Amino acid sequence: MREFTPIKEGKVREIYDNGDTLIIVATDRISAFDVILKNKITNKGAILTQMSKFWFDFTKDVVPNHMISVDVKDMPEFFQKEQFEGRSMLCRKLEIIPIECIVRGYITGSGWASYQENGTVCGIKLPEGLQESEKLPEPIYTPSTKAELGLHDENISFEHSIEVLEAKFPGKGEEYAVKIKDATIALYKKCAAYALSKGIIIADTKFEFGLDKDGNLVLGDEMLTPDSSRFWPLEGYEAGKGQPSFDKQYVRDWLKANPDNENLLPDEVVVKTVDKYKEAFALLTGKDFA
Repeated sequence: MREFTPIKEGKVREIYDNGDTLIIVATDRISAFDVILKNKITNKGAILTQMSKFWFDFTKDVVPNHMISVDVKDMPEFFQKEQFEGRSMLCRKLEIIPIECIVRGYITGSGWASYQENGTVCGIKLPEGLQESEKLPEPIYTPSTKAELGLHDENISFEHSIEVLEAKFPGKGEEYAVKIKDATIALYKKCAAYALSKGIIIADTKFEFGLDKDGNLVLGDEMLTPDSSRFWPLEGYEAGKGQPSFDKQYVRDWLKANPDNENLLPDEVVVKTVDKYKEAFALLTGKDFA
């Protein structure tokens, strides 16, 4: 049996080269503030993978995506083990576009802090008088650079994103910048409307895109998981304050409140985080996570 070792390890994912395809494995690691915590969150990787699969299927008519299969039987024998079951995705290889495509439908987090300071979010002027967690008149696109492991992503303007892409793809910078912006907004609008009908507000999220061998735009990475998005319960939502969430904001809040944490979460925070991920999965997909 052929052995595989990851060609790349991110904070949460491991990527394996399978010739003309990739296999992306979501681990149970959790990161916050760009640091990998010492705990594992049981079944987290499988929940993220199955949630991405749901959204990839839901949006394939908007933008094609890199997913081929999440069934390990479609992967080499090495991956046909319990440790890879449910958390592995066979994907098309893409040339990654080096921009994190962030879309914000509500004002919260670093965006709210920036707005309070000068009325803008990532350089975009917003109407006066917005409250914390308020829905924006229209979703806004706030790209960032993709940082290497251990470094922070940097928010940039749309104009700067054109320059970054022009350096990478000479003659195509503006074309690709516009394409990923338009795709990001279209995906967010479709998915946010669906989630709202299921009782979840998607406050913000991020997407990553790449190009296939024919130069077509393809959605990559993960999609609309609690790791890449802010999910709030619709029930009890009220602008003017922070919101409870189904995502790792709960972990971030605990870490902020306990600065001497040594990157270690107490068991009850781990359990509550898993429960929140499972609850979001059930609401969105209509199925309990098994």
